[in-house]
Amino acid sequence: MAGPDAVLRFDEVSFEYGHNKPILDEVDFSVRRGSKITIMGQNGAGKSTIFQLIVGAAHRSGPKPESGQISIGAGLTIAISRQVIPRQDVELSVRDFFQRCFKEKMYDIDPRIDTVLDAVDFPGRVEKIGGRTVKSFSGGQQARLLLASALIQDPDILLLDEPTNNLDKAGIAHLTHFLKNYGKTVIVISHDAEFLNSFTDGVLYLDVHTKKIEQYQGDYYDVLKDITARVERENRANALLQKEIQAKKDQANMFSNKGGQMRLVAKRMREKAEELEEDIVEVRKEDKTIRPFVIQAQPEFTGVIMEIKSYKIFKDHKPVKRTCSIKLKRKQHLLLKGPNGIGKSTLLESLASGKAEGATISDGVRVGYYRQDFSTLNFEDTVYESLLSASATHIEQNIRSVAAGFLIHADMMDTKIGALSEGQKGLVAFARLVLQKPGLLILDEPTNHINFRHIPVIAEALDAYEGAMILVSHVPEFVADIRVDEVLDLER
Repeated sequence: MAGPDAVLRFDEVSFEYGHNKPILDEVDFSVRRGSKITIMGQNGAGKSTIFQLIVGAAHRSGPKPESGQISIGAGLTIAISRQVIPRQDVELSVRDFFQRCFKEKMYDIDPRIDTVLDAVDFPGRVEKIGGRTVKSFSGGQQARLLLASALIQDPDILLLDEPTNNLDKAGIAHLTHFLKNYGKTVIVISHDAEFLNSFTDGVLYLDVHTKKIEQYQGDYYDVLKDITARVERENRANALLQKEIQAKKDQANMFSNKGGQMRLVAKRMREKAEELEEDIVEVRKEDKTIRPFVIQAQPEFTGVIMEIKSYKIFKDHKPVKRTCSIKLKRKQHLLLKGPNGIGKSTLLESLASGKAEGATISDGVRVGYYRQDFSTLNFEDTVYESLLSASATHIEQNIRSVAAGFLIHADMMDTKIGALSEGQKGLVAFARLVLQKPGLLILDEPTNHINFRHIPVIAEALDAYEGAMILVSHVPEFVADIRVDEVLDLER
């Protein structure tokens, strides 16, 4: 049992993916009833795996730990809002998408759907949108549908995996307000520091190196301060120990050369040095950050790379044509703005494919397209095959060097794209852009799923990019660090 105050407990839980891919090593932690907990950790550390294990323990299906026990309070229900809607579900109608949340058919499901759509600030009522397919909605609207599909189950424990991805500012504010007032237990995985700090009262930190969970009390920034202070204390203590150890070794060397009784003194000095070495603590390894990188622009273009004379948006779910006069040349960066559902991703897709009415790309321009759902990646390719297909040079040494800069090491190269975490897919997508050397860069929410430590490095690279660029992002702090020459507000 999880205990009187704990709704969830991990007792010495170990888990691995296949041979030699450990994720958790004898992990212990507990979650108290009504708490708001954040799970932090590096991309690919296994945060989403923890959610899968919790769901598996509750439903007696899915992955099981190799050892240890996961305990959930008797009679408690769990619902999860995943990072992305499964591909097999995007063809469902909205009504069927919500119906799949229940084992038995719910005959009064329409008013329930309307209630949770209100809760996530989703435009429209089920009588109008219930027959539409999930894939017909924007990424931000799909994010709201994912959250609503968890809420409709009214769970005792709500699991949210990157819930702010694709949400605009209004959507994040609405979600924050909802979570602050939610009376039950919430566990969240997110890289959005401001969002987390607004409601978090505890953090579970999954260390990718030790495979252990460190449990902290307090909000997000309190935890970062605690971690930094602890690392500094351990480094100082180790430095003093190393100094004393070296002094003992120097004394031992000096006495050993004098012979006689001094040899016994030298032996004791060496033994003391060995004892001190055992006292050295293993300093907590901070998450690695990707190396600074440069996306080189296709060099041979000096004139207009893309011209946009008109575009389409969606108003009340209907396409509306608008005119403009935009000519993108080298070193010109365009920011697209607008709320969820207005058609930003649809516009970017049509521009990237060269099928947008009213827009033309000059012949021979290589287009680097970062799509928020990573559907430009072939999920059946290995990481190496994906990087090789994007490379302008096909030089293996260069491919592996670029990959390493994005924390994609040799042991990942033979892994299929579909088996990576969403954050790792994002890093592969950026590595492909570096290898591709595009003349036109089109970026749709490039911070989604990405560890917050990497985001300033990415912003610096995009700011310095010398080709033409079109950017969509709902993260104002990220956009503020990137040079923007022109803004197209689709709502105006």
